[in-house]
Amino acid sequence: MLKRILLVLAFVVGASTPALALDPENTLYLDLKNGRVVIELLPQVAPKTVARMKELARQGFFDGTPIHRVIPGFMAQMGDPTGTGTGGSGQNLQAEFSTLRHERGTVSMARAASLDSADSQFFICFAPAPFLDGKYTIWGRVVDGMQFVDRIKAGTEEDNGTVLLPDHIKTVKVAADVQ
Repeated sequence: MLKRILLVLAFVVGASTPALALDPENTLYLDLKNGRVVIELLPQVAPKTVARMKELARQGFFDGTPIHRVIPGFMAQMGDPTGTGTGGSGQNLQAEFSTLRHERGTVSMARAASLDSADSQFFICFAPAPFLDGKYTIWGRVVDGMQFVDRIKAGTEEDNGTVLLPDHIKTVKVAADVQ
């Protein structure tokens, strides 16, 4: 009987812990006013994009930038230091399309009409957006803190999600760099 209880207890404890711990070098902490969002990076899917996003995070590029476009039920867009939707870091990235789907919590690059026009702007999906699949570079996924993404101040569909007096990113850090 004791063996059976211990076996059940071991199973319950094992089932409640993550199967794999996140790699700190491939994890971003996106700190918002309401809390921390943990993003698992996907270097096996978009290696150049992941490398650039880590580089920008380490430079503090995203810190204090507005979350300028938020469409309820669709996505929250950020990463433009001007807050206009036209700014960036000045370095376009080659598209790295994949077969991954835009699901709730997907982190993907924003871009202009040109396939290779992504720069520093990215978005997080609130819900599945299959019409984006294969057309935007997916480079991460929210693994914790999606409730904080849900609380970002929204714009309206009529204004294409433009947010007046938007929320701002506090910081974006590579987990390996956080003490």
